[in-house]
Amino acid sequence: MNIGLLGGSFDPVHRGHLAMARAAADRFALRQVLFVPADLPPHKQRQLLTPFLHRYAMVALATEGERRFVPSLLEAPSIEAGGGVRKSGQTGVAVAAHPNYTIDTVRRLKHTLRKSDRVFFLMGIDAFRDIAKWHEAKALLAECEFVVVSRPGYSLSDVAESLPEGLRPSAAVTRPFHKQPATGDLILPGVSLHLLEDVHQNVSATAVRAAAAQGKSLARWVDPRVAEYIRKMGLYRKNG
Repeated sequence: MNIGLLGGSFDPVHRGHLAMARAAADRFALRQVLFVPADLPPHKQRQLLTPFLHRYAMVALATEGERRFVPSLLEAPSIEAGGGVRKSGQTGVAVAAHPNYTIDTVRRLKHTLRKSDRVFFLMGIDAFRDIAKWHEAKALLAECEFVVVSRPGYSLSDVAESLPEGLRPSAAVTRPFHKQPATGDLILPGVSLHLLEDVHQNVSATAVRAAAAQGKSLARWVDPRVAEYIRKMGLYRKNG
């Protein structure tokens, strides 16, 4: 069985996330795509996020009509013995203070699967450009297959050069690919990358939050149920 894993802060989940998941599910015959809201993303530890329960609720609403999409609690907040605590957004609930590392999430998921199951981690190419900075990046790339959503302006060389040292091909190898679009597959020792193209959704969570703060319609960016939830809960208001 093929399983997709799409992680992120989902603050909020938007049409770009859904388009990425649909494209990957279709291409790689994914039985399920798990949408995994992070309690504390490592790269956003200094950013005040909307409380986890709101972000999880929006993911549940956005994926409700998609039988292959599953909202996941793999990175839900919890108290861990001996761990520090912090305040979670506006709720004031104390939760574990350490960040959610993707490699831990992938390993927890794989522990529940059969050895024959394949895990595909979904992400955009902008985020992938920083993959070498991720926690235990080399081990993570060996744990599962990666589906990277490409876009115009990136080359296959850009993708290869983003890999951590030790996995990155030499400059002599990547030089011929500087003008080759980031498409197809890149299979190297310890790395299996699948580049997904033609997923065009000009939307970002930042733009959605800004529009919500100004009271604008969110219909073009998020599922109608998510837009209604944001309105009812007063999320992203300037005084909220």
